[in-house]
Amino acid sequence: MAINGETHTPLRDLTEAQFQELYASDRFTAAVLSSRMRYIVKHMCTGLLNNAFSLILRDWYDFAATISGPPELDYPMSTVSDSLVLFIGTMAEAVRNSVTEFGVDELRPGDVIAVNDPYRTGNHVNDVCFIRPVFHDGRIIAFVTIRAHQLDMGGIVPAGFSGSKKNVYETGLSIPPMLLYRDDKPVKSTFNLIFDNARFCALLLPDIKSLYQSLLLGERLLLESVNRYGADALLGAIRYSCDVSADAMSEALRTKIPDGIYEAEESVDADGIDASREYRIKLRIAKHGENIECDLSGTSAQARSSINCGVLDVKTAIGVALKMLIEQETPYSSGSYRNIDVVIPPGTICSAVPPDGAIFLYWESSIPVLSAVYRALEKALGPDAVGGDYGSLMIHNANGVSEAGVPWVTAAQCGGEHGPWSGTKAGDGDSYTVFYLANNIDPATEAIESDIPAVVLRKEYALDTAGPGRHRGGAAVLKDTLWLRDAEHWTMPLHAKVSCGFGVYGGGDGTAQANWVFPPETYKVVAATGALPTDRSIYRESIPVGGMLDPETKTLDPKGEYFYFASTPTWRTTPNTMFRYQTAGGGGWGKPMERDPERVLRDVRDEYVSIEGARRDYGVAVVGDPVNDPEGLRIDQEATRRLRGAGG
Repeated sequence: MAINGETHTPLRDLTEAQFQELYASDRFTAAVLSSRMRYIVKHMCTGLLNNAFSLILRDWYDFAATISGPPELDYPMSTVSDSLVLFIGTMAEAVRNSVTEFGVDELRPGDVIAVNDPYRTGNHVNDVCFIRPVFHDGRIIAFVTIRAHQLDMGGIVPAGFSGSKKNVYETGLSIPPMLLYRDDKPVKSTFNLIFDNARFCALLLPDIKSLYQSLLLGERLLLESVNRYGADALLGAIRYSCDVSADAMSEALRTKIPDGIYEAEESVDADGIDASREYRIKLRIAKHGENIECDLSGTSAQARSSINCGVLDVKTAIGVALKMLIEQETPYSSGSYRNIDVVIPPGTICSAVPPDGAIFLYWESSIPVLSAVYRALEKALGPDAVGGDYGSLMIHNANGVSEAGVPWVTAAQCGGEHGPWSGTKAGDGDSYTVFYLANNIDPATEAIESDIPAVVLRKEYALDTAGPGRHRGGAAVLKDTLWLRDAEHWTMPLHAKVSCGFGVYGGGDGTAQANWVFPPETYKVVAATGALPTDRSIYRESIPVGGMLDPETKTLDPKGEYFYFASTPTWRTTPNTMFRYQTAGGGGWGKPMERDPERVLRDVRDEYVSIEGARRDYGVAVVGDPVNDPEGLRIDQEATRRLRGAGG
């Protein structure tokens, strides 16, 4: 094969002498050092998880750690943690851009650089990169880096989560590459800059101190490896780790995707200004040999509010999509992108530019990029195709003051942040997990209720929401939260017009997302029964927030009226107000009529599928009462043969 016009010998074909010459060690040592670097970033994350104070780090795992090589190697990112995927794809460029701008010659042992500008480093301003150079014998041999979400970085919305901010000045404090620590001492001016602009600094300060200690741990463990194996061997292992990923992706592209042109579109419902504009993400994939080009040139212009993402977020989404679809055998590194070209002009919803191309809800415009890759390659991959997940977090952001007069804030805990995946050739989709571009933790109900004045009334699966298929998608998640005190809320359902959970290989789509507010008057039902009902009649008492709903009954209806999420930009509520979120359902895989009837029976028993849904979607006649006598359910074999005969 050829890379950059030069003949490239795959790693497996190298002789021992060639390997030693390239990587300054034998294969075993290179493998040990690669494994050791993965051990290091895992321990950095474990330390932070155990010592973080804020809910977004402690309960959500909203951070990631990486190791990158030195400037003379062009900052290769050899190693990433098994945490937030949204972060790790942007961090190779984040380190390169930040160190280059700050000045390599300005760095010295004991430094930590902080930077959070989305246009330099990806993600949004709350996601701060903490970069520490690792020196050995007077030269930089690596960088250990943590990107971690800070609970607040200023701006007009506490905690920042909102789709209605109009420019970069409203999103929060933007930090260029600057020293946070020098000679292992805090740089007072930088800390003052952050704390003078951010809320909840009593939590930010111990979080930053914990982050700093995790960087020290990473540096110490890396230098232990250097002292044992030598600097040249470590540098060789960094390059080796990237080359392993590059070889594997090259081979997967060559063998698993036929040459050709593949196209797809995805959409975002509207921005936070009004409902007049729908945004389209247009993807054209050109695959030839071991190379692939992903062109988003036809994508809509940048949104008028903070639902945009940046080019590094697009790069992440494309790389992760291909990694998950065709190459799951090797660890992720910057080498994974060696044969992937991304083409996108500036100023689109996926490549926003300041000051008016505000970036905050960047996942809501980068998730559709990943989905577009999945959709575009469906026919090419055949049975290996993967459908859509729930595809949008519908994040709930709220704040207020406790009974004791203490300000509180919550973000990404009480909305539709977790939900289903699609079915695949391996089986049914999971119903409660993270979206494809994440790898975080679902906050425990007890932790939520201990931190904020709220009660989580319900987290359960919704009936007949999973995309039908030989292997069905995961079911939509229904979540109800009761708010006990006056509060301000921002809610962000951006993918409600059509379901994110599209089916593949003959599978059906899941249902679309939606959410509602139930005013305090409705609480009388909860007080009497202990829960907010799920029957259709209760929705008449609700105030729709977002979704395709029947305008009279206010229930989910794909042919109904679109309720625009920012019609009420900020919800100011009184005690006993309730919010309900229903995620999208995951897409199905394979023809539903090929699903084993016994599996359909089990789905009816477990209340994933109704008796009516079993007949309609699967051609299976189930007899009995799934609520009061689930074990007494049975299949009417004759009726099922007739249904499947008609359906076939």
